[in-house]
Amino acid sequence: MDVLYFAWVRERIGAPKERVETNAATVMDLVNELRTREERYAAAFADLSALRVAVDQELSDFDAPLKDVREVAFFPPMTGG
Repeated sequence: MDVLYFAWVRERIGAPKERVETNAATVMDLVNELRTREERYAAAFADLSALRVAVDQELSDFDAPLKDVREVAFFPPMTGG
């Protein structure tokens, strides 16, 4: 699946997008896999309350299933104004 990173998440990881092969069942499982890769991933996913996730371009929760998902995107909460 494609994993997309936006704003400061992209800056911490150092890439806007990557292709990930995973057996993760949920978004949280994927986050836990990514955290173990390198320190930059651990830093990006250190505070999940500061992150939002979209699964196949729909706002989702971290417990969302990943079966047949093509894209997961991580980004900080949007601000208005």
